[in-house]
Amino acid sequence: MKKIGIFFGTTTGVTEEIAHKIAASLGVADTDVMNVAAVAPSSVAPFDLLLFGCSTWGDGDMQDDMHDFLDGVAALDLKNKQIALFGCGDDTMADTFCNAVGEMYSALKDSQATFVGEFDADGYSFRHSKAQMENGRMRRLVIDEVNHPELTAARIARWCDTLR
Repeated sequence: MKKIGIFFGTTTGVTEEIAHKIAASLGVADTDVMNVAAVAPSSVAPFDLLLFGCSTWGDGDMQDDMHDFLDGVAALDLKNKQIALFGCGDDTMADTFCNAVGEMYSALKDSQATFVGEFDADGYSFRHSKAQMENGRMRRLVIDEVNHPELTAARIARWCDTLR
Protein backbone atom coordinates (compact mmCIF):
# COMPACT_ATOMS: atom_id res chain seq x y z
CA MET A 1 0.00 0.00 0.00
CA LYS A 2 1.17 3.51 -0.77
CA LYS A 3 2.37 5.66 2.10
CA ILE A 4 0.32 8.87 2.03
CA GLY A 5 1.36 12.27 3.33
CA ILE A 6 -1.08 15.18 3.49
CA PHE A 7 0.37 18.69 3.48
CA PHE A 8 -1.85 21.73 3.89
CA GLY A 9 -1.56 25.50 4.10
CA THR A 10 -4.22 27.19 6.18
CA THR A 11 -5.07 30.67 7.38
CA THR A 12 -8.53 30.27 8.92
CA GLY A 13 -8.46 26.53 9.67
CA VAL A 14 -10.89 25.41 6.95
CA THR A 15 -8.24 23.69 4.82
CA GLU A 16 -6.84 21.99 7.92
CA GLU A 17 -10.30 20.59 8.70
CA ILE A 18 -10.63 19.32 5.13
CA ALA A 19 -7.15 17.74 5.31
CA HIS A 20 -8.15 15.82 8.43
CA LYS A 21 -11.43 14.69 6.85
CA ILE A 22 -9.48 13.39 3.85
CA ALA A 23 -7.04 11.66 6.21
CA ALA A 24 -9.90 9.95 8.04
CA SER A 25 -11.40 8.78 4.76
CA LEU A 26 -8.06 7.36 3.56
CA GLY A 27 -6.98 5.96 6.92
CA VAL A 28 -3.97 8.29 7.13
CA ALA A 29 -2.48 8.76 10.61
CA ASP A 30 -2.69 12.24 12.16
CA THR A 31 1.12 12.30 12.26
CA ASP A 32 1.12 12.17 8.44
CA VAL A 33 -1.11 15.27 8.14
CA MET A 34 1.12 18.34 8.28
CA ASN A 35 0.79 22.11 8.25
CA VAL A 36 3.35 23.38 5.73
CA ALA A 37 4.11 26.32 8.03
CA ALA A 38 5.60 23.86 10.54
CA VAL A 39 7.57 21.41 8.36
CA ALA A 40 10.38 21.50 5.82
CA PRO A 41 9.77 20.59 2.17
CA SER A 42 12.05 17.56 2.66
CA SER A 43 9.35 16.06 4.91
CA VAL A 44 7.64 14.78 1.74
CA ALA A 45 10.48 12.26 1.19
CA PRO A 46 9.04 9.18 2.96
CA PHE A 47 5.70 9.31 1.13
CA ASP A 48 4.62 7.72 -2.17
CA LEU A 49 1.42 9.74 -2.57
CA LEU A 50 1.57 13.43 -1.69
CA LEU A 51 -1.64 15.36 -1.11
CA PHE A 52 -1.23 19.14 -1.14
CA GLY A 53 -4.07 21.45 -0.21
CA CYS A 54 -4.66 25.13 0.38
CA SER A 55 -7.28 27.79 0.00
CA THR A 56 -7.52 30.57 -2.55
CA TRP A 57 -6.94 34.15 -1.40
CA GLY A 58 -6.95 37.67 -2.81
CA ASP A 59 -6.99 37.70 -6.59
CA GLY A 60 -6.85 33.91 -6.84
CA ASP A 61 -3.57 33.24 -5.06
CA MET A 62 -2.34 30.31 -3.01
CA GLN A 63 -2.33 30.60 0.76
CA ASP A 64 0.96 32.28 1.75
CA ASP A 65 2.67 29.36 3.52
CA MET A 66 2.08 27.05 0.55
CA HIS A 67 4.06 29.28 -1.85
CA ASP A 68 7.36 28.87 -0.02
CA PHE A 69 6.76 25.21 0.78
CA LEU A 70 6.09 24.26 -2.85
CA ASP A 71 9.15 26.19 -4.03
CA GLY A 72 11.18 23.84 -1.85
CA VAL A 73 9.24 20.72 -2.87
CA ALA A 74 9.67 21.53 -6.58
CA ALA A 75 13.45 21.41 -6.11
CA LEU A 76 13.29 17.80 -4.83
CA ASP A 77 13.39 14.57 -6.83
CA LEU A 78 9.73 13.57 -7.13
CA LYS A 79 10.10 11.20 -10.08
CA ASN A 80 8.55 8.14 -8.38
CA LYS A 81 5.88 10.04 -6.46
CA GLN A 82 2.22 10.69 -7.12
CA ILE A 83 0.59 14.03 -6.32
CA ALA A 84 -3.05 14.81 -5.65
CA LEU A 85 -4.26 18.35 -5.02
CA PHE A 86 -7.21 19.75 -3.11
CA GLY A 87 -8.33 23.27 -2.48
CA CYS A 88 -10.92 25.38 -0.75
CA GLY A 89 -12.63 28.34 -2.31
CA ASP A 90 -15.83 30.32 -2.65
CA ASP A 91 -17.72 29.92 -5.93
CA THR A 92 -19.14 33.44 -5.59
CA MET A 93 -15.59 34.51 -6.46
CA ALA A 94 -16.63 33.41 -9.93
CA ASP A 95 -13.46 34.39 -11.81
CA THR A 96 -10.94 32.87 -9.39
CA PHE A 97 -12.77 29.89 -7.84
CA CYS A 98 -10.19 27.55 -6.27
CA ASN A 99 -7.41 29.06 -8.39
CA ALA A 100 -4.93 27.87 -5.75
CA VAL A 101 -5.35 24.31 -7.07
CA GLY A 102 -4.20 25.50 -10.49
CA GLU A 103 -1.37 27.48 -8.88
CA MET A 104 -0.18 24.38 -6.99
CA TYR A 105 -0.34 22.38 -10.21
CA SER A 106 1.74 25.02 -12.03
CA ALA A 107 4.34 25.00 -9.25
CA LEU A 108 4.76 21.21 -9.47
CA LYS A 109 3.88 20.26 -13.06
CA ASP A 110 7.55 19.96 -14.11
CA SER A 111 8.51 17.88 -11.07
CA GLN A 112 8.29 14.51 -12.90
CA ALA A 113 5.70 13.33 -10.37
CA THR A 114 2.48 11.78 -11.65
CA PHE A 115 -0.70 13.73 -10.92
CA VAL A 116 -3.76 11.74 -9.83
CA GLY A 117 -7.25 12.49 -8.56
CA GLU A 118 -8.94 14.41 -11.36
CA PHE A 119 -12.45 15.47 -10.28
CA ASP A 120 -15.64 17.15 -11.52
CA ALA A 121 -17.05 20.50 -10.47
CA ASP A 122 -20.73 19.63 -10.69
CA GLY A 123 -22.85 21.59 -8.25
CA TYR A 124 -20.69 24.71 -8.32
CA SER A 125 -21.34 27.89 -10.26
CA PHE A 126 -18.29 29.86 -11.44
CA ARG A 127 -17.01 31.42 -14.66
CA HIS A 128 -13.30 30.68 -14.51
CA SER A 129 -10.80 28.76 -12.46
CA LYS A 130 -7.14 27.89 -12.95
CA ALA A 131 -8.11 24.58 -11.37
CA GLN A 132 -10.26 23.70 -14.39
CA MET A 133 -8.73 21.74 -17.25
CA GLU A 134 -9.55 21.96 -20.94
CA ASN A 135 -11.92 18.98 -20.66
CA GLY A 136 -14.04 20.85 -18.07
CA ARG A 137 -12.96 18.66 -15.15
CA MET A 138 -11.00 20.04 -12.23
CA ARG A 139 -7.29 19.40 -11.79
CA ARG A 140 -8.24 17.86 -8.47
CA LEU A 141 -10.68 18.16 -5.56
CA VAL A 142 -12.32 21.56 -4.98
CA ILE A 143 -14.35 22.34 -1.86
CA ASP A 144 -16.63 25.30 -1.10
CA GLU A 145 -17.41 25.23 2.62
CA VAL A 146 -18.91 28.74 2.43
CA ASN A 147 -21.75 28.07 -0.01
CA HIS A 148 -21.91 24.28 -0.40
CA PRO A 149 -20.88 22.55 2.83
CA GLU A 150 -23.54 19.92 2.16
CA LEU A 151 -21.43 18.63 -0.77
CA THR A 152 -18.17 18.26 1.16
CA ALA A 153 -18.52 14.81 2.74
CA ALA A 154 -19.70 13.13 -0.47
CA ARG A 155 -17.02 14.88 -2.56
CA ILE A 156 -14.27 13.81 -0.18
CA ALA A 157 -15.54 10.22 -0.14
CA ARG A 158 -15.76 10.07 -3.96
CA TRP A 159 -12.33 11.67 -4.43
CA CYS A 160 -10.70 9.36 -1.90
CA ASP A 161 -12.21 6.37 -3.73
CA THR A 162 -10.37 7.49 -6.87
CA LEU A 163 -7.09 7.75 -4.95
CA ARG A 164 -7.27 4.24 -3.49
